[in-house]
Amino acid sequence: MAQMKVLVAGASGYLGRYVVSEFSGRGCAVRALVRSRERLSGVGPNFEPDVLELAGEVHIGDATDRASLRGACNGVDVVFSCMGLTKPQPGLTSEAVDHLGNRALLEEALQSGVKRFIYISVFNAEKMMDSDLVRSHELFVAELKASGMANTVIRPSAYFNDMGMFFGFAKKGHVFLLGDGSNRFNPIHGADLAKLCADAANDEGNREVAAGGPEIFTYDETNLMAFEALGLEPKITHLPMWIGDAALFVIGLFNKPLGSIMSFALSVSRMDNIAPSTGTRRLLDFYRDLAAKG
Repeated sequence: MAQMKVLVAGASGYLGRYVVSEFSGRGCAVRALVRSRERLSGVGPNFEPDVLELAGEVHIGDATDRASLRGACNGVDVVFSCMGLTKPQPGLTSEAVDHLGNRALLEEALQSGVKRFIYISVFNAEKMMDSDLVRSHELFVAELKASGMANTVIRPSAYFNDMGMFFGFAKKGHVFLLGDGSNRFNPIHGADLAKLCADAANDEGNREVAAGGPEIFTYDETNLMAFEALGLEPKITHLPMWIGDAALFVIGLFNKPLGSIMSFALSVSRMDNIAPSTGTRRLLDFYRDLAAKG
């Protein structure tokens, strides 16, 4: 049986690195699509693996530069994409990256005869369509489904690297949370999610897969655990949601990329976000590892 060849778009990010590692570990030939080779090297801040040597090929490309994506899918059986805007960058929008960038990649995949496209979107997206970030993801999902390309759309609840952000706040001694902290969710470790992503390469037909981690927490509980791992006295201040709404209104006038990310964060903070549980890695262990790292 011929070796499966997989293009991993967004290979340098938190999930992307775990997906490169997972496909490589299964004997697949991996081509990483990144903006620079250097982004694949070194262990990441949340223990993302160094995957420079695991990616047999590296294609240098940018989601906002269609010409740079040409040839990225040549000879590829499966495209996996978690390519997206995860933090504000000057001049970039979710529409340009999450929607139009992935559309350009899909067009390359169609031209190259790729067999399946695996895409990471958002859990509970239908409840957050007022967010530019979510809407951009879902515009692409609709185009992917209409393209005729066999596809799997994976919808994670939240990532452990998002929890790393909470840990960073706790490390500074004080966490500020929008809302009362009672919203529940089940974040998933990148390595656990990567297994689902790699499994999807063998899917038949079109599927959607929602995925969360094995444990359900409130926002308060995740932050209390971070303080516990650090050996610090918890200090959490809850802010009314209207403060976030007011800040979003002002920031959205002057900084659309930051406003897009904030809008998504506010939407998530208003509801429970519990996806079907999978995986084995536990959040307290992740926090303890971060604390040990210093």
